[in-house]
Amino acid sequence: MATIALRPLEIDGRDPWSHLVAQTQAWARDAGIDLRDAIVLLPFAQHLPLARRAWAMGGGWMPRIETHMTLARSLAPPTPAEPGQVCFDAALDRLSARRLLRGQAWVTGWARRDPRGFDHAIDAVVQTAHALARAAAAVPAAEREAHWHRGRDLLVPANGPGAAERMLARVALEWAAAAAEPASDALAQLRPSAWIAVQAGGPDPLVHRLMAGSDAPCLVLDADVPPDEPFAGIVATLDAELAVCADFEDEAQRTAAQVLARIAAGQVPVGLIAQDRLLIRRVRALLARHPVSVQDETGWKLSTTRAAATVAALLKAARRGATSDDRLDWLKSCASGWPDIEFAEFALQALEAILREHGWVAPASVQAAKLGERAAALWDASTNVLAILGARSQTLALWLAALRDALQACGAQRALQADEAGRQVLAALHLADALPSPQIHADPMGLDEFVSWVDGALEDASFVPAAPIAAAVVITPLERAMLRPFASVVMPGADEKRLGATAAPHPLLGDATAASLGLPTTASRRDAETLAFAQLLRLPRITLLRRLDDGGEPLAPSPLLERLRMSALRAGRELPIAKDARGRRMIAAEPVRRPRPSAPDRLPTRLSASACEALRACPYRFYGLRMLKLREADELDDEVQKRDYGNWLHRVLQRFHAERESPLPPVQEQARLHEVAREVQLEMHLEDPSFLPYAASFARLVPRYVDWLHGRDREGARWLAGERKIVAQPPQWNGAEMEGNIDRIDSVAGATQVIDYKTGSGQKLRAQVGAPQEDTQLPFYAALVMEQGELPAPLSAIYLPLDDSDGIKPQEHRQVADSARRLVEGIGRELARVREGAPLPALGEGESCVFCEARGLCRRDHWSAEEDEA
Repeated sequence: MATIALRPLEIDGRDPWSHLVAQTQAWARDAGIDLRDAIVLLPFAQHLPLARRAWAMGGGWMPRIETHMTLARSLAPPTPAEPGQVCFDAALDRLSARRLLRGQAWVTGWARRDPRGFDHAIDAVVQTAHALARAAAAVPAAEREAHWHRGRDLLVPANGPGAAERMLARVALEWAAAAAEPASDALAQLRPSAWIAVQAGGPDPLVHRLMAGSDAPCLVLDADVPPDEPFAGIVATLDAELAVCADFEDEAQRTAAQVLARIAAGQVPVGLIAQDRLLIRRVRALLARHPVSVQDETGWKLSTTRAAATVAALLKAARRGATSDDRLDWLKSCASGWPDIEFAEFALQALEAILREHGWVAPASVQAAKLGERAAALWDASTNVLAILGARSQTLALWLAALRDALQACGAQRALQADEAGRQVLAALHLADALPSPQIHADPMGLDEFVSWVDGALEDASFVPAAPIAAAVVITPLERAMLRPFASVVMPGADEKRLGATAAPHPLLGDATAASLGLPTTASRRDAETLAFAQLLRLPRITLLRRLDDGGEPLAPSPLLERLRMSALRAGRELPIAKDARGRRMIAAEPVRRPRPSAPDRLPTRLSASACEALRACPYRFYGLRMLKLREADELDDEVQKRDYGNWLHRVLQRFHAERESPLPPVQEQARLHEVAREVQLEMHLEDPSFLPYAASFARLVPRYVDWLHGRDREGARWLAGERKIVAQPPQWNGAEMEGNIDRIDSVAGATQVIDYKTGSGQKLRAQVGAPQEDTQLPFYAALVMEQGELPAPLSAIYLPLDDSDGIKPQEHRQVADSARRLVEGIGRELARVREGAPLPALGEGESCVFCEARGLCRRDHWSAEEDEA
């Protein structure tokens, strides 16, 4: 057994690597060791170029400089996992764990009884098996079987509290014991002239085992501080300051400003410590506004990238119950890559417009004949692609093959291969594998299970973008910042939740059991974080930031920060307060004025009742919605809205009256109404669950409507027409036309009556007809009928509230003919003013302003105080 020499690594400021070279060369000279055949093991791959560069500058023979992982990979490829073995791919291992657990008699029925709890158990088993297998790699191969026997003794099944966790841990142990031999076993076969290791952040069990089993001389250069007093030797040369921020946004802004200030001072590279990933995302967004090169070593979840969204959108569109909106989302993600379809982007625009115009929520309701040539070609092509993913149940390997074929058929595969994140998505989903892993030949699964697997795989993986050359800012975790040559450091998140907090316990193993099996314990993880923080404090120009408020909850400083402050006080020092690096800029006030556009050349040639209502309520709304045609796109979802119910009810009543030749007994009339209602519901593809509240409302309406209708029959009323579209050209409008779709026209005692169905409040309608000159809709419809001159006079008009809780009580607009003439003349005068260039101001008054679609255009909420008073 070799003797291991343990010496402290001298650290001078920001460059410990020259000391590594000097100390190693001195030790080798004293021991008579030829460094050409020696191996130096470093903690992290980020240290490799630093050590190699320092050795090249120091001169002399360079040893082999590796981490234990890079060294093992250079010797031989890892042994491929057999089907069912741990492969350290979390997504694939979850499938194996699911199969393992379902094979346990005591788990029978768990997945069906508590699917979410069963999924948590699978995750816990995978996490535990991975940890056990990695810990076992540090055990000599000859002693590994005894190690597993010791684990079985520790995890003997027991009754009582924790019995399920003990059984799950036992499954994980047996699964880990059956894993392939770790690649690091090959390191024991090496015979270097010496083993040299750098220790930072605590000892590495695998390196210690390797040295203990070797006959070669061994040297450990310990860069760590004493764990009992980690800050005592640092405070004398400490170059750190503390910034206390108000809240999340304040901390993010001050962090970004501090980074920019360090760059401006030439103190680069800046180490930005990713202790709080959510806050770092915000900081990176702030830095993106400036020409700053950033190297992110932590990355972000692959599932949040655009490439992952393309795959997710395809699978969502293929699922049962997918809507037309789901398909449009997918088509937009890959619109430019469709093979054999020219101008696919324009075809997609046309397709979306037609789908929204007709309100085709369900793909099954789309009528290809009404789509147009290009839109129909794109719709058919997309349907064929989704059919590739139409299997009911198949293995993961077949699902992946189908997904690959679907991506190729829609052109997305080529786009993913050309994109950095796309290539990582293909790799994470094993779509780029030349030889598929035997692990993916799992049990059959349905499409929903496959989608869940894909979501999990993309959520597990991280997208790490390629590092720019000589980045000014390096985002890295705390442990990887050790021994790095940062010229300055900015570390947000120095609070009780994110630095020095108690680590989360292992999901299945207690600390005593974990320690016996070589796994990190809560204490060891806390100690490792302390050592990493102490290493960081050796760097120059450190700014620590913390916030006082965390989503409304007070936030205390980090325990490690408090220990550092106490150590500094004992040495007669205090942590200085950092200055706020945010600059101040004076911006001249630019009050938002009330818009007063003029557009005589954009006046519509045809106006509806709602257009006239917009012109009367607010000229600017008429300008935005009718003249500029800036209208919100209709949503395509399977939720039945009040508008859908209104359209459905109009069609039901239209068909009922068109087929009704004469009054029938109330029971038959009610039955016929329900029959027509069902027919129209099926035609409009309104699903029963979403339509249920409106169906209940209609059920209450039917008997009341039949009673009211029979009363009308006794008065001699007769239905003339329904849903009648009329276009007229009044002389007062100087060539402009008026158009409208009248819900119903009846003949009552020789007179003509215009009826407008309403599903809103009857009280509102009473107020509306109570001020006849303020009402627009009924006078507009009356004017249309009067301009036609086909129906007998006199003319009357009513609103018919169908859903009012007080019953069906018509609200008549009295003297509607006079109101119609006044409306036509008034609108004519307004149109003449618009043609002459009169402004169309935003009024910003009244109830119509509250729910106006053009409120964001006129910026009513941002007008200056002077405008409000005007």
